[in-house]
Parts: sequence; structure tokens; C-alpha cells
Amino acid sequence: MARPELSVSPYWELTFDADGDPDTRSRDRLFAGVAQRGVHDLLVFAHGWNADRSGATRLYDRFFAPIPQLAPGAQIGYVGVVWPSMRFSDEPIPDFPRSVAADAPARPALDKDTRHALLETFPGRATVIDQLVRLLDQQSREEAELEEFGRLVRLLVDLVPPGPQALFAADTLAEGVPQDEPEMFRGTAGEICEEFGRALARLQSPEGAPDASFSLPNPWEGAHELLRQATYYAMKRRAGTVGERGLGRVIGQLAARAPEVRVHLLGHSFGGRLVSFALRGLPEGVHTVKSVTLLQGAFSHYAFSARLPHDPRAGGVLQGQHNRIDGPLVCCFSKHDDALGTMYPLASRMAGHDREFHELSIGGALGAKWGAMGFDGVQAVPGTKNLKLADALRGPLPAKGCVNVDAAAVVRRGGPPAGAHSDIVHRELAQLVLAAGRVH
Repeated sequence: MARPELSVSPYWELTFDADGDPDTRSRDRLFAGVAQRGVHDLLVFAHGWNADRSGATRLYDRFFAPIPQLAPGAQIGYVGVVWPSMRFSDEPIPDFPRSVAADAPARPALDKDTRHALLETFPGRATVIDQLVRLLDQQSREEAELEEFGRLVRLLVDLVPPGPQALFAADTLAEGVPQDEPEMFRGTAGEICEEFGRALARLQSPEGAPDASFSLPNPWEGAHELLRQATYYAMKRRAGTVGERGLGRVIGQLAARAPEVRVHLLGHSFGGRLVSFALRGLPEGVHTVKSVTLLQGAFSHYAFSARLPHDPRAGGVLQGQHNRIDGPLVCCFSKHDDALGTMYPLASRMAGHDREFHELSIGGALGAKWGAMGFDGVQAVPGTKNLKLADALRGPLPAKGCVNVDAAAVVRRGGPPAGAHSDIVHRELAQLVLAAGRVH
């Protein structure tokens, strides 16, 4: 596969499969190229939910574009991580062409691009996907059909043994044991679909509309959202696998070959989880990662915490890993991110916990327990600094530790159901990446 041309150079791709195994040719091209081109700072970007390789490449091209002007004297190399993820095509991406963020037909039916993405992302599950499509098309009023839909969704995202991905699903541990699977896989499908449907109604209604979150004209709207969130749960699981087993090891190998190269990791959405888990995969003694920047990170805001405020027996699976960085971990967040502010806590609630559905705001019980990095930043890590984007850009940023940056001033555009989740292509955020890594 030919390497795409980007507006920045030198650029390399790193490609991984769902179990974190790298494409060795792309990896070896990176190793050889970094030495040949005299790279001093290497920016490594991991996409989140994404339609295909071309979509990832466009994201990298547009995000990296202002960097040569922002740091004209720096010897910078650029890496785009490509891993098997997907995006539902009814989630528009601000400023991207319609070919990348095309308008999808009205829910709950699945458009052809999303069907194709499901087939690519879950190979060997074509029969299951066809049945899900049929049920969404028919929208039966029978409760048994909704239950069948829920069963098929679980079947779609179940892992086929053997494989390592089951070890990477959890963001938190209770007494050393990974937290249970989400309620959406264990509860009654009809009730789960109703919850998702109400949340969608709330997001889609005009602000302040009465009873918006209590009406559910069509339970299959919620079923469509259940499929989306279950699919994204599988992407979240993959992100951890690819980060620790794939990217972390490759960075360690690069450090052995080129120890003078300063590595800066950045990730969007589940890509933020990927680059964070890469820290856990670094070999002992590797200190070449000089900064990590999370853009709307789609994983628990407690992932780096040693102890959860609501459960002192529990902590994050990445507790202490930010100390592996020879520099800061910068977490950008925005209140305009509906995917993380509303849908993520609802989808992440663990089985056996009370529903707390009507407490959807981040200040409520649901958001506090199951909130995401990209909505309110790193939580329960002592010493974390909190800054507005403008103040962070005036700098200097802290040299170590976790830094929350409220990026709502620029990360603000996008409609339901994701809101501003993908509104990350901004010169200010590229500038923040350089500031975090002290690249100049």
C-alpha cells in the first residue's frame, strides 16, 4: 500500500492489527527514516473512531499542517498510527468534505457506509450484521425483537478466542480485578434502548424543550445507539491492546536504535486511550517519551488515579503511568463534547450499579462515576493542574505531571449525537502539542 502524501515531511505510517501486531514493513521504514532524516522530535498521532485509512490520513494532514510555521527551526518527523477502528457515518466531522463525513439517512436504519465499516471492523460476522440491519429496517413493535437485537449486538462484539483483547477492556480495577462489563451488555435490551433513546431525544431537542429526555417515540432509535456504543466499546478495547502490545513496544525498539529522538504522543478519542496504554507497554528504562497530549480522550477520567473517590478499593488501570513520561500529560477537554458528556457515561456504567439515568450531567452521579477524560479532564490524580487553553498557550506548561486544558473555546462545533467530539483540527491545539513537548 502506497504511503500517502501529506503537507508535512518527513511522514511515516505505523499500522497495527486488532491484537497490536505491527506491519513490520511500515515499522522498519520508520526506524530507517528517522535516522536518515536527522529527526530530533517525532510527533506520533493516533486517530480514534474513524471510517478508513484515508480518513485518518486527512486528519493527520490537517492537524499537522500548521506545525512547520509554528516551529520553523525544529527537526520534526511525523507519524500517523493506523489501527482497525470505525465511525458511524451519521457523525459529521467539522470542516471535512462530505466524502469523509457524509450525511447519513435518518436513524434508525443503517446507511451503506456504516454497514461496510461494520463488515470491515468485525470480519467473520457478516451474518450477524445482516440480521442487525434487518431488525433496524423492520423496526418491529414486538419486545422479543428488541431482545434479539440486544443478543446480536453482544454477539457482534464478543471476542473470538484466542486473543489478548479481553485483557484491555477495563479502565479501572477494584481490588486488583478489572471492573465488570457495562450494563448495556447485561441488562434488558428494551430498558437499555429506552435509556439511549431518551438521551438522544435530550441531545436533539431545542435547549430547554420540556420533557425532551422523557419521551421516546421510537425504541429503535435507542437500539441504533446501543449498536453504536457497543461497537465503540470494542474499539476502546482494541485501543488499549494496540497501545500496550503494539505502539509501546515499537517506541521501545525505536529508543534502542535512536535514543536521542524525542517522542511526543498525541491521540484523539480512543486514540488517546491507545497512546496512554502505550506508556504501559514501554520497556523498562525507556525515557524517550517527552509529552503526551490527549484530544477528547474517550476513556475514564479515573484511568490514571490510584484511588477512586467513590470507592477507595478501586483505582485506574493506568495509575502512575503518567510518571513514565519525561514531561507532561496534557488532557484537552470540552463541555461541548456530547459523545463523552452524555453517551459515554451511560454506555460505561458497569453491571450491577444503580441506573442514575436522569443524572446525565457531569455534575451528577452518573457522570462522576463513569465520566470521560475528554469531557472534564483527568480526575483524582493529586497535583493535576487546570488551565484554560489561552493560559496554557501563554505558558510555560508544567514540566511534569497531569495538566487539564479546557479547550471549549475552540472545540465547540458539531451536532448530535457526538457534538464537538471531532472538532479538534485547530491551530491552537497543534500549538499546544508543541508547547507540551517543548518543541521549538
